[in-house]
Amino acid sequence: MLAGNDTKFHPAVFILTGIPGLEDVHVWISIPFFLMYVISILGNSVILFIIKTDPSLHEPMYIFLSMLAVTDLGISLSTIPTTLSIYWFHSREISDDACFAQVFFIHSLTLIESSVLLSMAFDRFVAICNPLRYASILTPPRIAKMGLVSLLRGIVLILPLPILLKQHRYCKDSILSQYYCMHQEVLLLACSDTRFNIIYGFFLTVSSRELDVLLILLSYVMIFRSVLSIACHVKRLKVLNTCISHVCVILLFYTPHIALAVIYRFVKNPSPILLLVLGNVYMLVPPLMNPIVYSVKTQAIRVRIIRAFVK
Repeated sequence: MLAGNDTKFHPAVFILTGIPGLEDVHVWISIPFFLMYVISILGNSVILFIIKTDPSLHEPMYIFLSMLAVTDLGISLSTIPTTLSIYWFHSREISDDACFAQVFFIHSLTLIESSVLLSMAFDRFVAICNPLRYASILTPPRIAKMGLVSLLRGIVLILPLPILLKQHRYCKDSILSQYYCMHQEVLLLACSDTRFNIIYGFFLTVSSRELDVLLILLSYVMIFRSVLSIACHVKRLKVLNTCISHVCVILLFYTPHIALAVIYRFVKNPSPILLLVLGNVYMLVPPLMNPIVYSVKTQAIRVRIIRAFVK
């Protein structure tokens, strides 16, 4: 009897959700998802190949870009299995351990990406506000340390999340509204005391992404102050143009994340379709668009890609 109750309260599986009501056309719906994943993986792989094989791009800005590409590859690969299994094989079940592992990889990689975006903001700040010391500040060993700190920060801060989720009982319907497992959604299904998770989640948000956003904004305030002090209008636009790619990537990454965080915390009974759309934008769009943005807006990358494929 106890074993039966334990099974009831600790589900062996969670149920992932496709697009409700369109189960009959899942194969067709899978095509744009598959294409987005292919473009994301190929685009970021090309960026990495171009930077690795061209010694002239072994500079801080492009090294940080390669870190961003690696993180985007990881994010795409962490969601591919569950997304395509829903559409291709109608397999919506995911075991609790696999779900918690996916929570770890998704959240740790997105936190690492947030750290990399902050590092890129610092790179732009030094390049524009203190150009004479750029090479002496952003040395290869210091860049390597920044990358290592970003990695360790993502692992150490996120590791408690799946461990804490594992301790809970799940006695509600174990249906998630996304193609993948996210901490906020899994936590909503728990029927045991989740106060510690909520407190830790709040600490995590404030000490990580919100702090990163604040520091990025501060960096750009100082950058704009420095740019406004330039007398020549043409030179001012030229300097600002070096930041456009980074600003676009920041907006692509943080806008859906902030929207999802607000909905999960302040909206009761949010629309499943809205959550599904924002979740897709959050996980699919940045890895897809980041290499495109940098390929279009960064001349050094664009020229080398054209040179590599058009001979």
